[in-house]
Amino acid sequence: MAGVDVEDARTRLLDAAEELFYGRGIQSVGMDEVRGRSGLSIKRVYSLYPGKEQLVEAYLERRDRRWRGRLAAAVEREPDRRRRLLAVFDWLDSWFHEPGFRGCAWINGYGELGAVSEPAARQVRAHKEAFAGYLDRLVADAGLPPALAGRLLLLAEGAMVTAGIFGPGDVAVRAREAAEDLVRAASGG
Repeated sequence: MAGVDVEDARTRLLDAAEELFYGRGIQSVGMDEVRGRSGLSIKRVYSLYPGKEQLVEAYLERRDRRWRGRLAAAVEREPDRRRRLLAVFDWLDSWFHEPGFRGCAWINGYGELGAVSEPAARQVRAHKEAFAGYLDRLVADAGLPPALAGRLLLLAEGAMVTAGIFGPGDVAVRAREAAEDLVRAASGG
């Protein structure tokens, strides 16, 4: 694999890490298994990420950028600013029903590593704070009271946990219905 450039090697390694960490759990997967799945030499793996903790941090960070980008792209297709709040839950429903859905990678990662890995916990907090900030902006853009964002965050996060534990079912649909009630009440109607 001498001909593999750094960015290609990093992508292959992160793809392998994401598939294994998200699919089976971070602690149950060793670096040798990630290396084998990526097809890279052990030397190349450790030149990119000196340890598993750094690889986990990079996996969560890259997944965060993609997840939030997909969410924003879906939500922003909705022209009505108030309906964008509900589009968040529509997108969650489609995400929950994707093949291989195993819950929220950050909630799962925090459950596994939050008490023992500050870099992983930092990535989880950054992701959740960014999601909360996104909801804050959507609520402000809709001209609704700021407190609504925190309520919608609790609904969305609760839906993620519920779908991860019990399966997707109609979890996001029910959360969307509750969100619609909150938006209606905050709108004065």
